[in-house]
Amino acid sequence: MVKKVFRSRVSVLLILLALGVLLYPVYLLGELIFAIIIGISIIYGFFQLRSLYYVVTNSEIQIYYMWGFMGKPFSRMLISSITTVERSYYPFATAASLKKLRFRFKKGYKWYRYGFTPVLSPVREQEFLETLKAINPHIQINVIDKKGWWRFWDWDF
Repeated sequence: MVKKVFRSRVSVLLILLALGVLLYPVYLLGELIFAIIIGISIIYGFFQLRSLYYVVTNSEIQIYYMWGFMGKPFSRMLISSITTVERSYYPFATAASLKKLRFRFKKGYKWYRYGFTPVLSPVREQEFLETLKAINPHIQINVIDKKGWWRFWDWDF
C-alpha cells in the first residue's frame, strides 16, 4: 500500500506580500491595539500555512488543511480520475505558493462538474508526480521546471 505525505510549499513572496498588506495600516495609524491584532493574525496565518499537507494513497490524494490534526481530510481527489497535471502560477488559487500544479479530470468526475480545477503545491514535486504516475500511468504530466537565481530552497518568488 502506498501512503506518502507531502507538505505544501510556501512562497516567500506571498508571505512578504501579506506582511506588507497587514503592516501598512499599522505604519499609517500607529495604533498599538491594531498592531496586536495584526500580529495575532500573522501568527495564525503562519500556522495555517504550515498545517497544509497532502497524503497520497493507492487511490486518492487527501488534502489536509488546518484541521488536519483532527484526522479528517479537507478534500479528496481520486487519482484514477486525473487526466492532466499542468504548471500554474495563478496567484489567487488555494495553494501557499506561486508555483503550483493544476489538475484536470475525466468528464463526470465531481471536480469536473463543478468547473473547479484544484491546485496543489507539494515541496517534493517531482516525487509527488512520480508517485501519481506510478498509481495511474495514464496521467499526462505537462510540468516544466524553470530554473533561475530567484528560485532557492524550493521557495520561489
